[in-house]
Amino acid sequence: METPTESTRLKHQSRSKKLLGRASCVAAILALSSVSLPALAKQYESAGGQTFSIGAGFRSQFQTVEGDSDFTLPDIRVYTSGQLNDTVKFTFNLQQRDGDTVDVLDAIAQFEFTPEFNIWVGHMLTPADRIEMSGPYYALSWNQYRQPLYASDQGGQAGLIGRDEGVTFWGTAGKFQYAVGTFAGVDGFSNEDDNPLYAARFAYNFLNMESNPGYYTSSTYYGGLGNIFTLALSMQSQEDGVGSVSEAGDFSGWTIDMLSETVLGGGGVVTVEGEYKSFDADYTLASMPAADDCFCLFDGESVFATAAYLFPNDVGPGKFQPYLRLVENSPSDASSSSSTELGLNYVVNGHNTRLNLSFASGDANASGYAGDDIDVLSLGMQVQL
Repeated sequence: METPTESTRLKHQSRSKKLLGRASCVAAILALSSVSLPALAKQYESAGGQTFSIGAGFRSQFQTVEGDSDFTLPDIRVYTSGQLNDTVKFTFNLQQRDGDTVDVLDAIAQFEFTPEFNIWVGHMLTPADRIEMSGPYYALSWNQYRQPLYASDQGGQAGLIGRDEGVTFWGTAGKFQYAVGTFAGVDGFSNEDDNPLYAARFAYNFLNMESNPGYYTSSTYYGGLGNIFTLALSMQSQEDGVGSVSEAGDFSGWTIDMLSETVLGGGGVVTVEGEYKSFDADYTLASMPAADDCFCLFDGESVFATAAYLFPNDVGPGKFQPYLRLVENSPSDASSSSSTELGLNYVVNGHNTRLNLSFASGDANASGYAGDDIDVLSLGMQVQL
């Protein structure tokens, strides 16, 4: 048994190690922010034309929530990809979240035949709305997950970080883009019959085409693709997709999202992102089954809008981009919730290097149901190599 003196010494040592670790992380982040990052990503090519590339990304933040402050590395990723030829490719990415164990983020066998038709098989993003397809690294705001999310973004029982096991068919025809897939969905709980989850996303680019790997999206291009106006419809459904072993229910949801980006004559860029989401779930956090553990989702409507302006800049490494984001969640069986985020991005190298200062206030969160009404002040940095 430790004596009080030994216990105190061990606590001080532990705290010192944590502080040293955080200081080292900050120093590394600041050092990386001044490097030309794309040059650090490595790509190898064999004489036969096979390729392999490796990169990394991480997000760090210093956050104050109602007076309690902490420094974290909430997301560290390692990216790898390659190809045997122009048709057969693969992606294998790893992620560590909040200091937890390292997990497989993506493991995809990719068969890419033509721009119009491709097949991905494995552990991948389920086709969904823009904020879930963009993820945190290609988002416009820092705290974007304050509206109800689809099943694969709800903690792991039906996938994790927007990913699930399945197959996706995707492609582009003119200015039309599609992604349609089937996935495992809820594992256990209400889904004793192993009913699949169906997911789809359809988008039309009225102006310039968005350019992303596969069927992914971004919530801003910082004016790099010129004028953009894209509307998209996404849908997901699963029989027995909510509830418990003894009381199963169905889930369906659909979303309309919009992205508009306009490059002004002086070089400034106006970006507007918006979404309307409607979920129909037989069992929710407010209306749970009477017995057993429940995989419960949101039932109701949600809407958000984000507006940003990227200032032109001929001096210095980056550009300032202030933004305002408003969220309103309206469940059918509980009180509504809302959130306001006022933020400032400092964009050094697109989505590869940016700093963020933001203030978010409200009771909205990713469940769609009201949580604590809190104020959050964040200073964050994102780096991708």
